Amino acid sequence: SPKSEEEKGKGIDSESARGRCRRRAGPREAGSARAGQLPPESSSPAASSAAAGGNLPRRRGRIRSGGNGGGGPERRDLKGCSPGEVGTRRARGNGGAAAVRDVGAAAPAPAPPGRARARQHGRCVRDALHSLRTNLNDPNNVLQSWDPTLVNPCTWFHVTCNNDNSVIRVDLGNAALSGTLVPQLGQLKNLQYLELYSNNISGTIPSELGNLTNLVSLDLYLNNFTGPIPDSLGNLLKLRFLRLNNNSLSGSIPKSLTAITALQVLDLSNNNLSGEVPSTGSFSLFTPISFANNPNLCGPGTTKPCPGAPPFSPPPPYNPPTPVQSPGSSSSSTGAIAGGVAAGAALLFAVPAIGFAWWRRRKPQEHFFDVPAEEDPEVHLGQLKRFSLRELQVATDTFSNKNILGRGGFGKVYKGRLADGSLVAVKRLKEERTPGGELQFQTEVEMISMAVHRNLLRLRGFCMTPTERLLVYPYMANGSVASRLRERPPSEPPLDWQTRRRIALGSARGLSYLHDHCDPKIIHRDVKAANILLDEDFEAVVGDFGLAKLMDYKDTHVTTAVRGTIGHIAPEYLSTGKSSEKTDVFGYGIMLLELITGQRAFDLARLANDDDVMLLDWVKGLLKEKRLEMLVDPDLQNNYIDVEVESLIQVALLCTQGSPTERPKMSEVVRMLEGDGLAERWEEWQKVEVRQEVELGPHRNSEWILDSTDNLHAVELSGPR
Repeated sequence: SPKSEEEKGKGIDSESARGRCRRRAGPREAGSARAGQLPPESSSPAASSAAAGGNLPRRRGRIRSGGNGGGGPERRDLKGCSPGEVGTRRARGNGGAAAVRDVGAAAPAPAPPGRARARQHGRCVRDALHSLRTNLNDPNNVLQSWDPTLVNPCTWFHVTCNNDNSVIRVDLGNAALSGTLVPQLGQLKNLQYLELYSNNISGTIPSELGNLTNLVSLDLYLNNFTGPIPDSLGNLLKLRFLRLNNNSLSGSIPKSLTAITALQVLDLSNNNLSGEVPSTGSFSLFTPISFANNPNLCGPGTTKPCPGAPPFSPPPPYNPPTPVQSPGSSSSSTGAIAGGVAAGAALLFAVPAIGFAWWRRRKPQEHFFDVPAEEDPEVHLGQLKRFSLRELQVATDTFSNKNILGRGGFGKVYKGRLADGSLVAVKRLKEERTPGGELQFQTEVEMISMAVHRNLLRLRGFCMTPTERLLVYPYMANGSVASRLRERPPSEPPLDWQTRRRIALGSARGLSYLHDHCDPKIIHRDVKAANILLDEDFEAVVGDFGLAKLMDYKDTHVTTAVRGTIGHIAPEYLSTGKSSEKTDVFGYGIMLLELITGQRAFDLARLANDDDVMLLDWVKGLLKEKRLEMLVDPDLQNNYIDVEVESLIQVALLCTQGSPTERPKMSEVVRMLEGDGLAERWEEWQKVEVRQEVELGPHRNSEWILDSTDNLHAVELSGPR
């Protein structure tokens, strides 16, 4: 039987589509698909436009309606999709149900009850997703591949299936979608991950989501949802990750949520919730920051006592806990716990911090001051060129989506070609407008331009208007370390071990320059593999430095909006908002682990193997079990030097200690990578770890904690370029 072809629809984000399950149906499944396929609706604008564009897979065969002519196309609602009614919707011969048959083929024999039930469930899932598509506005055509004429939605982008062709993941985060959710989503019985974060979806959260009993992650943060949190969510007993922050939800927190004992991450901050915060069950694990900025909440999870309740004191300030190891475990585990409990526990604060930057946005004010005319592109600040907006619009084809290199917490990055033919990367910032902000922006841009080093991304110019802020950098053809590790085309070779060591040293030198040779010092605040770029010689070039300060005009060293990426953010930064060069050291240590392992700093996919979602904890677990070979990126194919891998891991663990005072400075990291002082510092650190393990009792590892994020696909505030 013919197989459907997979074609990428125009406008589909190829980066988001990577890694999705596109398993084609085998002969038996394809036959079942044809037997249950719905007829195309010629009246559907989406269907007609897709057909006109030639982007939909073609199938041989024709559609026949019922013999008595009274049935017509099968309805696309979900009545009868519940398991108890499956038998009522089998094919009814000439009773009017539509059927698809190969030209000249005989009518298929009745399918066994089990297969008919599976086919019926597949139709219900497909119809539910199609209903969601029709209810959402999709300006970027992210859902263009969601073809309702295909029985199997596993061929659709942003949909992931398991080996049984069951939909287990819907990933539509940061897709500029608006509209409302549909109750039919409750039919996705096998769904494990529903990710709709960072969109403009409004309306209420359907109570039918409580039927998704296999759900592990529900991520709806940064939308416009209103109404109460459905009490039915308490039925999701497998749920580990629940983010509803930065919406406009109201009402009380359902006490049913306390019954979800598997819940590891909870964020309800920045809503309009009211009433008492539950303190029983799984809620006893969560800190006040999970409920922050809900003025009408009261109780132990807040700073406001409930009426009639005894007074209570606010929680004490953060003090990094001391890492421990279970009795009887080997003391030669290379100190695998290295402050892991401290770092992991504080990472629980990452969740609400993720939305703070967005929450603080206000309506731009119309403030102007005298600056050189925008139309004059030859105005410079020293060696820094001021581009006109028109010049950058022409270079990027009016900021066309096809030129987007990446998206992040600071804005989008576009590839552009200037009039002289040179390629540039144009970062279009999104930030809060404040009185006098234009002058502050210009001052900060000039400061960034003065940071000149072999391993720092040089700022070539900027553009400033009353409504736009843009930065212009040289284009890096080899992309970022993250893209080379995880998004490499099969035709390109992986980064070899010597190149990775050179990247580690080069990026350390760049960060050391920012900390020790800039006046005032520049704190990056988002060190990660996606912000380490590679020039034509694969030398490391640190990018995005200075942007955190640039985006927070009124801040000093204390920030009200934590900027960074899940998995890379230092615990003290999350808990206090205070950043220092030691927060960059922590992020650098995580980046080293990304270089060694090739894995993401935060990856929910590791839950499938009951592994830690945090890369740091995952590495420590393998080191404790003395499985060093499991840590190294398999793309290296054993072409590395064991002692060098061990040295880099030691540096990474020293950099990611829970206490910032215990971490080395970046200048010390450079010396250790050059072979000076690592052995002595590592030996001293191990002695401290052994003493702490003897003095303290067992403590559970931080497998119940989050960080940052892309990625979801890891959930990230600042994405790759």
